[in-house]
Amino acid sequence: MHFVRRLMLMAGLIAALPLAAQGPVPAPVAKNDEAVAASRAKLAPAPIMLDANDLEAWLDGYLPYALERARIPGAVVVVVRGDRVLLEKGYGFSDVAKRKPVLPDATIFRPGSVSKLFTWTAVMQQVEAGRIDLDKDVNAYLDFTIPPFDGKPVTMRHIMTHTAGFEESVRHLIANDPKKLLPLGTYVKDFTPQRVYAPGTTPAYSNYATALAGYIVQRVSGEGFYDYIDNHIFKPLSMNHSTFRQPLPAKFVPMMSKGYPDITQQPGAFEYTFAPAGSLSATGTDMGKFMMAHLNDGAGLLKPETAKMMHDYSAPGIGPLNTMALGFYEQWINGRRAIAHGGDTQWFHSDLVLFPDDDIGVYISMNSPGNAGDSSAIRSALVLKFADRYLPGAGQPRQIDAKTARQHAELLVGHYVNSRGSFTNFLGLLDLLGQAKITLTEDGKIAFPALDGAGAGARDWVEIEPFVWRDANSGERLAAEVKDGKIVRFSLDPVSPFMIFLPAPAATNGAWLNPALITALGVTLLAAMGWPVRAIIRRRFGAKLAMEGKALSAFRLSRIFSWLVLVAVAGWIGLIVSFSADIGRLGGPLDWLIQLLRVLTPLAAAGLLATAGWNLLLSIKDKRRWTVKLGATLLLLAGFIFVWVTLAFHLYGFNMVY
Repeated sequence: MHFVRRLMLMAGLIAALPLAAQGPVPAPVAKNDEAVAASRAKLAPAPIMLDANDLEAWLDGYLPYALERARIPGAVVVVVRGDRVLLEKGYGFSDVAKRKPVLPDATIFRPGSVSKLFTWTAVMQQVEAGRIDLDKDVNAYLDFTIPPFDGKPVTMRHIMTHTAGFEESVRHLIANDPKKLLPLGTYVKDFTPQRVYAPGTTPAYSNYATALAGYIVQRVSGEGFYDYIDNHIFKPLSMNHSTFRQPLPAKFVPMMSKGYPDITQQPGAFEYTFAPAGSLSATGTDMGKFMMAHLNDGAGLLKPETAKMMHDYSAPGIGPLNTMALGFYEQWINGRRAIAHGGDTQWFHSDLVLFPDDDIGVYISMNSPGNAGDSSAIRSALVLKFADRYLPGAGQPRQIDAKTARQHAELLVGHYVNSRGSFTNFLGLLDLLGQAKITLTEDGKIAFPALDGAGAGARDWVEIEPFVWRDANSGERLAAEVKDGKIVRFSLDPVSPFMIFLPAPAATNGAWLNPALITALGVTLLAAMGWPVRAIIRRRFGAKLAMEGKALSAFRLSRIFSWLVLVAVAGWIGLIVSFSADIGRLGGPLDWLIQLLRVLTPLAAAGLLATAGWNLLLSIKDKRRWTVKLGATLLLLAGFIFVWVTLAFHLYGFNMVY
């Protein structure tokens, strides 16, 4: 599933996403310009014949070293063409301690959000059966109500294109204890996230919306979700070593690969994820069967016209960037349209890419994020290099002149908010700490530092048409929408189907607020530590405190609240560290700490603001030294910053939907 694995749950999202490589994207050729077309065609490398022997030799030359370098214990790769398997092969170990090898037909991996393709396929089966209308208000299929937003209802088409408008939701998404998993109906009813966008307007990836789709399938079909997937997907395709069920059925337990932080560490516990969004467990062989079904017009699962509806749909997006099909996301690779889905649990990292026009499917799954999250780069490079070898593209794109390109790049520089984020609950704090940032290189090109470690190589963004940039190394594009001379949103090919970036509002822009928050923390720390230190010094030298009465009370109270603010900050840091190490702890074990912090934080911040203000007023009234007044002023400003952050990022309240 696409959720955090690192310190910043939302802030680290970009690096955790499946970044399917785009490959060189040829520029459009002017009609009747045969000379230009011919010259570009000459640039196309000759394709290598795709056969099992060459493919295996190529993979053997790439993947073992990549896994070893990244400290990833094992992986499985499957490549299919039409209705036959070209290659399925395991690399490395499924159990490091036992030196148990990965076997494509006998080792089970967790593909994470690739599971969603099975949920979307189930939805399309019900569309085909006439039980679901893609454009009907989903409340028609529910036993509770999803309120409209801006007067507009949510439809299944919105859900399947991640434009239903829900904010991020992570509570109960994953657990290490099956007892912590909620029934599907309970989850969708009791933990409905807030709607923050009008439906159909803003791509924002949603695990909750996928769970809602699974619940609708369950209701309209009359079968439990697990039973439905077993009966209507696994059985027709003879996917005999696959399940959505949790805990794993006993017969599958010996086949399950362990998941590792990296090959040098002990394996993690089995991850219990929310079923429709990411609970699939499957062998590589079975995933090959699923790919072949979709490549063959839905054979065994859907009618050809239904499969075509699912695969060929193109949701509105930003400029020329990739967009959503129905459930699949689009990827243009070497001028060829692919449909794909990636997936990440804490331990497993996967990608599935289909080239419908070439009848080719590629699947990779790894049992560790590896060193510094290198699994993202490995799978990105695998797809890119595979396409470069067997499906090469032709042509080189145009470039915008240097002066205009620099002007456009400068316009894009700034801080941005991820559309997939938390905007009405305390997890919004993580969005502040990890706001996306576009900077400018010395030669006037844009840089997106958050993506540097997630792709197949270094980034070199070249503007190829107004406000459309192309990475010269991967072929991925970044595009921005401009209105009245200002950037209103941007995205880039790997994530544009389900995520965009919006300019950070001035009031919560990390460009000023993060430095201000750090400064406020430093001032508060000095004030808090200075209180006992000066008391020790006065006692050592027998000095008398210059304050008394109200002035002394104000001083002491401001220091007490300074300490309370520091305790609250330490608590938030501890909370983030705890659930970053085990996201399942957000499903209940950390509730006490979350509730405590959301009471302590507003009290401490408001108390500091009030007592620091009182202390400053008395310092002015008593005509104390300028250094005392300056310190009191700085502490008052610090209190203001803490109150502002508390209110702006909802670090208060008792709502446990987040």
